Amino acid sequence: MSRIGKQIIEVPKGVKVEQKGQNIKVTGPLGNLQMDCHPSIEVKIDSGAGQIQVINEKPQIRENKQLHGTMRALIANMVTGVSKGFEKKMKIYGTGYNIKEQGGKLVLQIGFCHPVTMTMPKGIKIAIETPATRGNDIPAVFTLSATDKHLLGQFAADIRKVRPPEPYKGKGIRYADEYVKRKVGKAFASGTA
Repeated sequence: MSRIGKQIIEVPKGVKVEQKGQNIKVTGPLGNLQMDCHPSIEVKIDSGAGQIQVINEKPQIRENKQLHGTMRALIANMVTGVSKGFEKKMKIYGTGYNIKEQGGKLVLQIGFCHPVTMTMPKGIKIAIETPATRGNDIPAVFTLSATDKHLLGQFAADIRKVRPPEPYKGKGIRYADEYVKRKVGKAFASGTA
């Protein structure tokens, strides 16, 4: 039995969970999300107690054991997303690098000869705290927020992929809590030959 899968999901006040066959819809103050549950996993919703239980009918099958915890985690993320939401804070290091939002698109100036334009997916909001870097020490800082954890994580990864942090000076786009292991550059020896 899955340790994650057997945990009961608590539904906070203001969040409504509906089930039609294998489709689960979660509605809350921040929006609504829905997904289709795997046919081998059963979901029981107790509206009175405000709890959701994910049940694995055949725990001896390996695939079902894997899906048990996954389905429970996905449903829990939906409940958290519509009640509190998810955030991902990111930083850009590098002289002259900056970020701005123009008409639903993200425009990054990050050392290329052209600005990089990315279309923002529906449901993701951006808050830019510091739009431009100041030298190599003060980064540009922005926060992405959404109700869908998967969509948020994928978009943040796509932004980071445009210019990942390099190991010598640390220039590039990174997550705020990411540690970049630095390398020592070339050492020039004095010519005493």
